[in-house]
Amino acid sequence: MDLIGKLWGFCNKLRHDGVDASDYIEQLTYLLFLKMAQEKGAFVPKQHDWESLIKIDEDGLLLKQLDKILERLKKEDGILGDIFSDPVSRVKNAKILRALIDEINSIQWTKFEGDIVGLTFEELIGRVANEGKKGAGQYFTPRPLIQSIVNVFKPDPLEALDFNVGDVAVGTAGFLITANEWFKEQTKGKRISKKQLDRIKNETYFGQELVQRPRRLALMNMFLHNINAQIKLGDTIYGEQDSILYSCILTNPPFGTKGANQIPDRDFPVRTSDKQLNFVQHIIEKLKPKGRAAIVLPDSCLQSDAAKKMWEFYLNADQSESQSCKLHTILKLPEGVFAAYANGIKACVVFIQKGSKTDQTWIYDLRKDFQKITTKSNMLKAEHFNDFEYCYGNDPNGNSKRTATDRFKVFTIEDVRKKKYDLSFVEVYKPEDLPQPIQIIDEMIIDYQNKIKALMKLKKDLSK
Repeated sequence: MDLIGKLWGFCNKLRHDGVDASDYIEQLTYLLFLKMAQEKGAFVPKQHDWESLIKIDEDGLLLKQLDKILERLKKEDGILGDIFSDPVSRVKNAKILRALIDEINSIQWTKFEGDIVGLTFEELIGRVANEGKKGAGQYFTPRPLIQSIVNVFKPDPLEALDFNVGDVAVGTAGFLITANEWFKEQTKGKRISKKQLDRIKNETYFGQELVQRPRRLALMNMFLHNINAQIKLGDTIYGEQDSILYSCILTNPPFGTKGANQIPDRDFPVRTSDKQLNFVQHIIEKLKPKGRAAIVLPDSCLQSDAAKKMWEFYLNADQSESQSCKLHTILKLPEGVFAAYANGIKACVVFIQKGSKTDQTWIYDLRKDFQKITTKSNMLKAEHFNDFEYCYGNDPNGNSKRTATDRFKVFTIEDVRKKKYDLSFVEVYKPEDLPQPIQIIDEMIIDYQNKIKALMKLKKDLSK
């Protein structure tokens, strides 16, 4: 079933009711959450659940019931109240609402494997953004990339009694969902105590999001995965800071310069208005000692003047443990990875560990001589990262024994210093030189001569 097409059809119904493009997602979120909560048996107060909607026959009462549900659920404690925080129903036509409810009710949404909510809504937001002429890239990281990062980083809540996972730009919670699914797969069939399961459910997954709508989706996503994630609404860089530190941070801070014209009043080593660099500094600040982070960044964060100053500070062996950083791996992503939302941006993933010294940095170049990723003909797939994961090794902090390849090269801290902390290291992957044209022509002549000989023999055999 084409779920994206189905949801887009729902949006068309909302459009006919005069609902603005920017409100499509929110209105569908309310209804889909109630339906999926019913399917999973999740707690929603009686008379304010999905069943209370579908049993109403009179169109006039339907709109009133939806308003009643939203008004009640926003008063609930915990994650349910957060999901329905400040809800407004913008559907005014009872017949359109009835049609939406009937269509949503005809689908068993939770039968689909994986992160259905995040995946479908993220593409839907992309379509809505195109219609509304607003950027959507801030919410998304392609799932194959997320899965690969999680595979090598191994965010295991059983690694330590206080192990936790954070995403400081959580979007619709793709990283947190994938991290939790990875853990479930790794521990399938293993006995885990009730105390540990309670901690994992309630005290392990954290996030922060600037915009209410993706936060609402993130909370809904985690709730439907039976995780009580703590996802704060607010500005990660400029807003009020809490004291929570993280064992592992997986994140893709928003690209672009919007909102980045102000130097934050924070005690960062490098004072800059560069939004992405401030996210890096914030992330390192929020890591526990020996904590690790994987950060998706534009290439500018490897080579701009402010970036070089920042990396010089963190990679300096003389810094204290609270400020030093081991940048052990950089993954250069193929061109077009973010084609659906921000075409043309070159991006990478940096893998760091706080409180350790950088002796060398390995760079895996998945860009050079690699076919550009597109949204249709050459979509990003999990297998694109198979060799990277093999080269990375089993240790999440980059301590596995590694072997250099055509794509995977190592640079010492002395190499980095010689380049004045410019980490771009272009042309890491050097394909083999192509043979000379005369050599190619000679090989083609020999090939054709062999084919002619074979045809002559076949002709002779047939004439006997």
